[in-house]
Amino acid sequence: MKHAVLVAAMFVTAGATAAPAPVQDIAGGSSDDRISRLERIIKAKQQTEFEAQQRLDALQREVLDLRGITEQQDYQISQMLQRQRQLYEEIANLSASAASTTVTVADSSASSATKSTLGETASYEQAVNLVLKERKYDEAIPAFSEFIKQYPDSTYAANANYWLGQLLFNKGTFPEAKQAFDTVVTKYPNSNKRGDSLVKLGMIAEKEGDSTTAKTFYNRVLKEYANSASARLAQQQLSAL
Repeated sequence: MKHAVLVAAMFVTAGATAAPAPVQDIAGGSSDDRISRLERIIKAKQQTEFEAQQRLDALQREVLDLRGITEQQDYQISQMLQRQRQLYEEIANLSASAASTTVTVADSSASSATKSTLGETASYEQAVNLVLKERKYDEAIPAFSEFIKQYPDSTYAANANYWLGQLLFNKGTFPEAKQAFDTVVTKYPNSNKRGDSLVKLGMIAEKEGDSTTAKTFYNRVLKEYANSASARLAQQQLSAL
């Protein structure tokens, strides 16, 4: 029995001292195999980098799109604020003009002139109020037309023609609107509405399918009123053509 146990122990010892199982070499194999593995690793890396670049390009495009939208909204808000300031200044000037007018009863001719001034200011203010306060655009058109007819040499004549042109433009009555804007451009070269009138003439030309004439008006604005709100609007219209 002891002999059998001894023999078994000898076999166990011999097994324990036998050489360990070989460990597989990761870099082993033929040269072609190693090259193939390297190529697969490189291709996988390149594909990953390509996909990452695509995602980066997509994000950059989205940022540019959002920036463009933001700039356009900022420009539109700026335009609205500028128009509001112009309207407030115009109303303030009307109020100051009406307040500074006095009626002189001692001299009949002076009294007559003062009454005429009062009538002129009141008529223009009434037409403006039809637009700004009452939103009665159809009634404002004949009001401005009558004012222009009655007071052709008024200090408000340029603005009255511009208002009339804008109302007719909004209504789609382009020939009459063109006439009103053209009056501002040709008869009132110092008016602050002249640049806007040129832009509107360009927009009417666009509506009529005459892009060549439209570009001519827009380029006039860029040349004569550079860095103005009118020029920015003209540039925007040019870019859309």
